[in-house]
Amino acid sequence: MAKKSVSNRNEKRIKIVERFRVRRDKLREDVSNINLSDKERWEAMQKMQDLPRDASPSRRRHRCKLCGRPRAYNRLTGLCRLHMRTATISGMVPGMRKASW
Repeated sequence: MAKKSVSNRNEKRIKIVERFRVRRDKLREDVSNINLSDKERWEAMQKMQDLPRDASPSRRRHRCKLCGRPRAYNRLTGLCRLHMRTATISGMVPGMRKASW
């Protein structure tokens, strides 16, 4: 079970990413736009660097919905491998079953 503070920090990052998404996308377009002058592109890069660190989507972490485990995360179900196994064995995941031969 992940610490509550770590899960809360990740939730806070997700909210910050959503709040700055439009502004960040606009600045990213301006930086890569070759039709703008070098000065305008440089200013857009400076503004992008002035955004909070947590506004970057790469700083958030996928975590298990049940225990908050950051490793072995399955995107399909949103669970870690441990909870995925128990859910699969109990028949909670449609179309999946534990292999046995």
